Amino acid sequence: MQDILNEIYDSIVDGDAQGTAEAVKAALAAGVAPATILNDAMIAAMAEVGRLFEVGECFVPEMLIAARAMKQGLAVLKPHLVAANVQPVAKVVLGTVRGDLHDIGKGLVAMMLEGAGFEVIDLGVDAGPEKFVEAVRQHRPAFVGMSALLTTTMPQMRTTIQALEAAGLRDSVTVMVGGAPVTPAFAEEIHADLYAADASSAARLAKAWLNLS
Repeated sequence: MQDILNEIYDSIVDGDAQGTAEAVKAALAAGVAPATILNDAMIAAMAEVGRLFEVGECFVPEMLIAARAMKQGLAVLKPHLVAANVQPVAKVVLGTVRGDLHDIGKGLVAMMLEGAGFEVIDLGVDAGPEKFVEAVRQHRPAFVGMSALLTTTMPQMRTTIQALEAAGLRDSVTVMVGGAPVTPAFAEEIHADLYAADASSAARLAKAWLNLS
């Protein structure tokens, strides 16, 4: 069993999407439990990719390729996880704030969070405060993640937090913010709970917040 788990792990770290999908199929055919495939191979591999990124041994393109490989494997695995009633670590509502159409960074955060075992509700780009509020009402997530790449759209993060407060939902979620112009000082100023400098740290911080790592 360990050999096939190692194969999945290596395929993700190497960014081999097709190899990942085939290895997941082989593991399932061999009777490996879906939760074991997810936790011992896929989540472990994405944790290693995150570690390599944080120590400067891989970069955004490699992270994207690895995350896409993980996503390919997850597409094969997901029906089996559902059938086995394997629950996600937690739910995250994620979006790029109103007025901002940048998607790559937010998309990478979504993939890294999925790779860490979270269920991601992706609101896409140009997401207004009302869209975040409605998503929190509907999905009851543990986290709300907001991204901005333009300094002109950063104030929308504050507006969204205020909208969550006005709706009586602020205390039910942990708010994480990030994006190129966002700083820890700004996150503190708008009363966000967490600041993530990049996609890897977003996943690591979310797990640490839940005492999972």
